[in-house]
Amino acid sequence: MADDAKAAPQNAGPAADLSKLEHVQVELVAPPFVHAHEQRATGQPRVVQFRMVIQEKTLVIDGEGTQIHAMTFNGSVPGPLMVVHQDDYLELTLVNPASNTLTHNIDFHASTGALGGGALTLIQPGEEVTLRFKATRPGVFVYHCAPGGAMIPWHVVSGMNGAIMVLPRDGLKDRDGKPLTYDKVVYIGEQDYYVPRDKDGKYKRYATPIESYGDTLQLMKGLVPSHIVFNGKVGALTGENALKASVGETLLIVHSQANRDTRPHLIGGHGDHVWATGKFNNPPEQDLETWFIPGGAAGAALYTFRQPGLYTYLNHNLIEAVLLGAAAHIQVEGQWDHDLMSQVQPPTAIK
Repeated sequence: MADDAKAAPQNAGPAADLSKLEHVQVELVAPPFVHAHEQRATGQPRVVQFRMVIQEKTLVIDGEGTQIHAMTFNGSVPGPLMVVHQDDYLELTLVNPASNTLTHNIDFHASTGALGGGALTLIQPGEEVTLRFKATRPGVFVYHCAPGGAMIPWHVVSGMNGAIMVLPRDGLKDRDGKPLTYDKVVYIGEQDYYVPRDKDGKYKRYATPIESYGDTLQLMKGLVPSHIVFNGKVGALTGENALKASVGETLLIVHSQANRDTRPHLIGGHGDHVWATGKFNNPPEQDLETWFIPGGAAGAALYTFRQPGLYTYLNHNLIEAVLLGAAAHIQVEGQWDHDLMSQVQPPTAIK
């Protein structure tokens, strides 16, 4: 267990001399958007440097005004998607401002050793730390806070998780080894929240994060979320917040769930090429209707839009999508193809 997060590795030798490698500073952007990156690496491995600030903040997570004391990486739920290439070094400076109240760290599922970096990044309010690891395995991976004990699931379900994408140096490939490319990449983080109710059934509010801890922990033990949402809140990616695309565009959807299983499905489309468990050394499956991402993992799916209109991308546990909030919209512009679908007769009264 990560209760040992405070224990630093023993007998550690000197760090590798990476002074001759190119060092690149990248500014992170909030999901569903992703910072600019090459799909295929054009040079030698680099040291890719990121800076991320932990923010403890109040979030409204639905249209009813339900509030939580969220814990976030860089202010968003999920935290930003970081993109590097295999054999690059990812270097992260993690900042826990003095205005925060809790201890935090980061566990990268993409890394090797020291509890995913959690043992080397535990910081108190008013501290910062820099971690570097070599990205040896291509794929999409979860990262999350893991400060130890019951604090681990509490921090994760309070929003403190995100994903990293490690691209193969020569880019994505289909199952026959042919190159695959995308026009856009979007990042969807699926989040389960556990908001306690009062004796009248109304969602409770608390003055501080720690004040909510006991009630939230009891609710978490029941394994029944109050909300399951995409990108932090109900409606974050629907209606006016819908994602945009055009007929002929290829979208790479990166989808993570740090705590629960999920079943992504694109209504009106498919997964042309899908890495359901997110690891690019494995050949992608093709033409999927729904795919399965286990809790604590991230997956990736490529789809080229062939028809205009409104698409719904959701968790196909329809209770979780429709009643709890795990859904997104993609509005696609373009010309309708009647060969793919046509309404032969409009609705008419039965004679």
